Amino acid sequence: MQVKIHETVQEMGQAAAQAGAAKIREAIAERGEARIIVATGASQFTVLEALVQEPDIDWSKVTGFHLDEYLGLPMSHPASFRGYLKERFVDKVPLKAFHYLDGEGDAPAECERVGKLLQEAPIDVTFCGIGENGHLAFNDPPADFDTQTPYLIVNLDDACRKQQLGEGWFPTFDDVPSQAISMSIQQILKSKTIICSVPDERKSVAVQGSVEGPVTPDVPASILQTHGDTTLYLDTEAARKLQSHQPM
Repeated sequence: MQVKIHETVQEMGQAAAQAGAAKIREAIAERGEARIIVATGASQFTVLEALVQEPDIDWSKVTGFHLDEYLGLPMSHPASFRGYLKERFVDKVPLKAFHYLDGEGDAPAECERVGKLLQEAPIDVTFCGIGENGHLAFNDPPADFDTQTPYLIVNLDDACRKQQLGEGWFPTFDDVPSQAISMSIQQILKSKTIICSVPDERKSVAVQGSVEGPVTPDVPASILQTHGDTTLYLDTEAARKLQSHQPM
């Protein structure tokens, strides 16, 4: 795991987008296509804003996949990850395809449907973040580090739900769904490159545990320490508690 610390969230997002874009171009040059996984949430605002402006990407050769989605939430809801991705990414670039996760219907069937599409070819780049509780996608602690199933139906813990409330996605805690579809830990690790972007001081404890603590299901994102090509992009606030890294 490489760690890169930037002075501002904007610089963090631009650096993460540039690194991801380079990998997308590389995959297209080598195989004629690229397959990517895209995350949502406040941590990805500047990343996606910069990514859609990156030059010299033939988006018609890029297939995108969805990292996670709430159960029972319509696409029209302000917190819908499908709505988020459509507005901030899918509608901005002419993709070959984008495979949304629909959490409104038969969730097990949806996990199987998108999971099969995901496994048809390698994933070149995964864009992701880390939750305040250390979650990776919606794999809250203690996370399942073993299952090979591409997508899971997971229960969201109170810390995760409070984060969603605190970021302003829902009016009350009770409005935050208690279940979601999430890409599994092992599926995330199958990506050739992982670009993980984490801003804000409220994430600093989770960042410290993920980078400098032991690899443990109690800090799900700590598993990224075992991946061969993961770079963690932080702003100075998120990196505040790190002992072994300094700003760039």
